[in-house]
Amino acid sequence: MEHTKEAAVLGGTLFLGLVLGGWMLGSQIKAIKLADRYVAVRGLAERNVKSDLAIWTLTVSASGDDYASVLHQAADGKDKTVAFLTSAGIQQNEIAVASPDVTDKQAREYGNNDKGPRYLVSQQVVVTSPRVDAVSAANAKTASLLDQGVMLGRNQVQYKFSSLNSIKPDMISEATKNAREAAERFAADSGSKVGAIRSASQGQFSISAPNEGGAEPNPYGGDNGDSSMMKKVRVVTSTDYYLEK
Repeated sequence: MEHTKEAAVLGGTLFLGLVLGGWMLGSQIKAIKLADRYVAVRGLAERNVKSDLAIWTLTVSASGDDYASVLHQAADGKDKTVAFLTSAGIQQNEIAVASPDVTDKQAREYGNNDKGPRYLVSQQVVVTSPRVDAVSAANAKTASLLDQGVMLGRNQVQYKFSSLNSIKPDMISEATKNAREAAERFAADSGSKVGAIRSASQGQFSISAPNEGGAEPNPYGGDNGDSSMMKKVRVVTSTDYYLEK
């Protein structure tokens, strides 16, 4: 009789254990299935901004057969260029003048048969200024330097946007909001609700001309579209949201 009771108790315990074990396993499987239900979305934020820094490189050149005369011609061209820039509203401390680069064609190993002037002198004048409008206006008037006899070689303006950090937080918020809205639209179509964030990653910021696509960033946000004063700042975020019933 005692053996029968013990067997009954043992059987009941095993049954209860199987029931509880099955319930717990079922709960785990359900949790795993729910955890697998998520949607991956991307959020985009774009802004058009105006450059706040101009880097303008002008190369003054001179050539001739008399060394002293060529140096004097180059120095005169440099002085006229600096005067032109300051008269255009560019500050003296925004102008840097490099040392002249002199080439003697007869000093070259294989240059003895070269025709033309013996000496070539070039000197760079570099403007680094936040006065982007003044630089743009001056760049459009460089023909006046040619009228004064100044020989200009390279004459390139690069426009940069250096205040990226000041707009990063707001743009990340905009991109995150945009991603959430995309997830909610998907959830509504599938009869679900958007839950917690499963994972998230912030894409790189890019700066380009307004009519160009994204680009790799550099300290100023990228070397793309440098000839354009207006820029397009762009960031894309990637976020996974859990979906709930």
